[in-house]
Amino acid sequence: MTAEEIRRRILEAVSANGGHLASSLGAVELAIALREEFDPERDRIVWDVGHQAYAWKMLTGRADAMSTLRRLGGISGFPNPAESPCDAAVAGHAGVALSVAEGYAAARRISGADYHVVAVTGDSSLVNGTCFEAMNNCAAAGKVILLLNDNDMSISKPAGSFALFLGRLIAGARYNRAKNAARRVGKALRLDFLYNSTHWLKGRIKSLFLQDTFFEKFGFRYLGPVDGHDVAAIRAALAVAKDERRSVIIHAVTRKGKGFEPAEKDPTAWHGVGPFKLEAAGGGPGAGERGNGAAKEAAKPQSWGDAMGAALCDAARADGRIVALTAGMKDGTGLAGFAAEFPSRFFDVGISEGHMAAFAAGLAAGGMRPVAAVYSTFLQRAIDQVMHDVCIANLPVVFCVDRAGAVGADGVTHQGLYDIAMLRCLPNLTICQPKDADDLRALLAEALERRGPTVIRYPRGTPVHSPRTAPGDAQGRDRTAPATAVWATGDWLAKAQTVADAIGGVAVHARYIKPFDAALLKRQRDAGMRIVSIENGCAAGGLGEAIGADVRFGWPDEFIPHGSPAELERKYGLDAASIIERLARRT
Repeated sequence: MTAEEIRRRILEAVSANGGHLASSLGAVELAIALREEFDPERDRIVWDVGHQAYAWKMLTGRADAMSTLRRLGGISGFPNPAESPCDAAVAGHAGVALSVAEGYAAARRISGADYHVVAVTGDSSLVNGTCFEAMNNCAAAGKVILLLNDNDMSISKPAGSFALFLGRLIAGARYNRAKNAARRVGKALRLDFLYNSTHWLKGRIKSLFLQDTFFEKFGFRYLGPVDGHDVAAIRAALAVAKDERRSVIIHAVTRKGKGFEPAEKDPTAWHGVGPFKLEAAGGGPGAGERGNGAAKEAAKPQSWGDAMGAALCDAARADGRIVALTAGMKDGTGLAGFAAEFPSRFFDVGISEGHMAAFAAGLAAGGMRPVAAVYSTFLQRAIDQVMHDVCIANLPVVFCVDRAGAVGADGVTHQGLYDIAMLRCLPNLTICQPKDADDLRALLAEALERRGPTVIRYPRGTPVHSPRTAPGDAQGRDRTAPATAVWATGDWLAKAQTVADAIGGVAVHARYIKPFDAALLKRQRDAGMRIVSIENGCAAGGLGEAIGADVRFGWPDEFIPHGSPAELERKYGLDAASIIERLARRT
């Protein structure tokens, strides 16, 4: 398949099903070169974040299945060894590809096997602490080839000193031109042996133009920058890397959204998209609804993240101690407005969630009121820092956990189901979940006044106003005690109300998950009520366990596949109809 054909198929699949568009369009030639230079079933190609791997899926036997991308029962939006032997590792979170690749390299050395190991890593992934730890360990593990896809983008624009360093390397391409010229001169004068064996000469040339690269200090041979959209150039670099005895980094410069003009112009808006319409005239690269990204933004209702960002801006105008942090997700977490209004109080640390949590601890210890906005699935990467640096010191850090309780087409690596279970055991930590935007604003205000750490969790999508504005037991007070109390987390309160109405029970908003309303629970127990929990998280370690619910509805002890939320809730018996039916059988 040609690059143009691959891009056309990616556009057709993503426009129909949604997905990660701009990044995959930018990595097409990388995937082609890798497929042509390596045996995907023997060699181990480890992708760092599958956002960029759609072309790889198509080139390794899954082109005909692209129409099922991210659909229930179809192919995943991320590499997964359970789906294909050509996927060397699960790739949903950034920063770990080099570590996994080094594990393969060490296993190869110990077992005496013979295969190549390649890690395909983005420029923003490279700043993740795990990646630096892997670079430090590379010499001990064995040779790997690190293919750096430098598209100057994460989900938001990359930030920090390392992004500037890569920019200088790109500007320093003159070093590579000088090196190649020196090699040509050496060969012409039959002095190539001198060029290849004299470290002094190479060191002087490199120092003159680049003053050495960061990577070579870690033992990597640096090749590049190369044009990441020139298959022949990438293959040539990979061929050199295959023959090298030490680890090699190939610095490939790509354009995110390549071949699709709207995505090239606004790769952030086209990073992860829902279904959209391509123009009738072919629907190929460069086509698409003109201004689609901008039109979507204009028509988009306020999300939970937007509501949090607006409330945080209001609070920050009144309190100069309030600062905001994010890990490469300024736009996705609703902090773009805060960053624009309070640039000196906004910190984007890149894809470094552990650093973000410890950094927030230092800010809090220094008298600030830090608010860290992060997706549930990415907060998992910082649990140690939340415990060690925030909770032990009982510091007033607020974690606004977006996509909490959310399931969807991104599949097992992105289901936000585990934050309650992971965090509920930590002393000093308060965990709460609003039921609507007004409640979110109130909980944020409470958290900013609290002396200890707080997690405010909320799902993906648009908050729907609930007419039941009072928390907890106000919904079950002053009426004949029903037989059942249905406790629910946040946005699942509406579902709980539907269930309670159907069975003659009462719905309870578990506004605070930790500590929960123990007094209300005792009154309901004393009244002989059956306690039911309905929670948008895993049942193991969740709210139901905390309150000792008689019947517990939550996600089971297994990894949840990709599919639409409605499909997955029906599949696992968590839609209102299934819950009502099950409760009716138990009465």
